[in-house]
Amino acid sequence: MRNIKSEVITKTIEDLCAKTNFQLPDDVLYSLKQNILHEHGIAKNVLEEIIENANIAKTESLPLCQDTGAANFFVKLGADVCIEDGTIYDAINNGVCLGYKNNYLRKSIVCDPLNRKNTQNNTPANIYIDIVIGDKIEISFLPKGGGSENASALKMLVPSCGWDGVKEFVLNVVDNYARNACPPLIVGVGIGGDFSSVGLLAKKTLLREIGSINSSPFYNDKERELLEDINKLNIGPMGLRGKTTALAVFIETKPTHIASLPVAVSIQCHSCRRQTIII
Repeated sequence: MRNIKSEVITKTIEDLCAKTNFQLPDDVLYSLKQNILHEHGIAKNVLEEIIENANIAKTESLPLCQDTGAANFFVKLGADVCIEDGTIYDAINNGVCLGYKNNYLRKSIVCDPLNRKNTQNNTPANIYIDIVIGDKIEISFLPKGGGSENASALKMLVPSCGWDGVKEFVLNVVDNYARNACPPLIVGVGIGGDFSSVGLLAKKTLLREIGSINSSPFYNDKERELLEDINKLNIGPMGLRGKTTALAVFIETKPTHIASLPVAVSIQCHSCRRQTIII
């Protein structure tokens, strides 16, 4: 058994909140630069400005986007870890509170969806924990803005809809809402599970690096098919038309009921901020 003090987790999360909001991942930057080669005019100019913004944010330790997001944490908690002086939920939320306050990141969480009173510290975070073998804690942080979150959607299809029905739903979601989500996008697709799990499945795909290969050859082909069709929509960077509506499509599946075909689409904007650390 390995003991880890909660204050160690809290300090790690505080630093992670700042670094993730200030630095666009290398794979996202590389993809943006590669897509410039296929664009011209306004679309090319927009991609160049996105890259310039990322460089300024990293150099001057400034948020990549004014919407520093709802804090999402995907945790792989080793079964041989014992957290001292509290729970992992408290440790993470304390880190978010300090990270957002001390780095002047926008606090966007309200304590009630109708009364709308701001919590003033961006907590509570959305924390998803998987228990794994080992004595380490792997924490992936995904701050997700309201614009891209509002463009996401879920639908309970029936099995007879098949792939064609899944594809039609994904393309309709992108076509109807992508312009409000600051494209170019990363599109996460969850298929299977049930109503409560398919949305999480879709969001979790956003942790994948652009250029990574789906472990299933079948779904790898479907990812490429969807990306090609999404980019044919001509929505383009920031919705101003062009060939680059999405940088990547990621699909994750899960066993499901014989009567069900749940599908969720988790839209991520071009400011795809994510970092993973291991304690």
